Amino acid sequence: MTETTTGTPKNRAGLTRADYDGAKTTLCPGCGHNAITAGIIQAAFESALEPSRVAKLSGIGCSSKTPAYFLGHSHGFNAVHGRMPSIATGVRVANRELLLIGVSGDGDTASIGLGQFCHLVRRNVPVVYIIENNGVYGLTKGQFSATADIGSTTKGGSVNDLMPIDCCQLAIQLGCAFVARSFSGDQKQLRPLLKAAFAHHGTAVLDVISPCVTFADHEGSTKSYAAVKEHDAPLHDIDFVPFYQDITVDYAPGTTREVQMPDG
Repeated sequence: MTETTTGTPKNRAGLTRADYDGAKTTLCPGCGHNAITAGIIQAAFESALEPSRVAKLSGIGCSSKTPAYFLGHSHGFNAVHGRMPSIATGVRVANRELLLIGVSGDGDTASIGLGQFCHLVRRNVPVVYIIENNGVYGLTKGQFSATADIGSTTKGGSVNDLMPIDCCQLAIQLGCAFVARSFSGDQKQLRPLLKAAFAHHGTAVLDVISPCVTFADHEGSTKSYAAVKEHDAPLHDIDFVPFYQDITVDYAPGTTREVQMPDG
């Protein structure tokens, strides 16, 4: 990190943390997704990502709104429900120099987009795939999603009796080389995982439990803040130390630029 004469810290790319901000959030106050957004902003700043070399991709749902709230100077595409992996694949084919950050929800990934998720993983498309997982459909009044745990209840008292789909187990079974699960309320764990995912060459699946304060933060919900914190047992400290390599990137015909890229 460097520091300007005004005392504002800058990273290796010469950018301040404010350069990684996006639009003001329109999600519910206290939503776990906002905490994930803050984690992405900080991790991107510390990783010295160049926003112009990042493409943000999403589908439909509360989670899929969040790319608007970080890296406001990056490329972005909001796809239709469950189809973000196809768009990510197309972007990768069109421009291999972009870092792809895909943000999806548990409904967008584990229900309508399950097939797309599976094929993205098995093809090892280089994308940071962040699942903001709250176990409910927040845009349609809190029905159970496919990741809801057996025995979890809705605010109205309905009990889920269906087996959940575990996106991490599925990704591992499909051969994904980077799979992690975190909690939106644990920034100390989340940020190093995000930085490691940014540096990974291939599909990086990061499933983040992200409580819905409107429909899934009550007693009986297994994905409430209280329930997740109660079962959050740190096994070891997580950190990430990147190694950097100098590469030459073609920006225009006859024009090149030396940049540093993390070598994961």
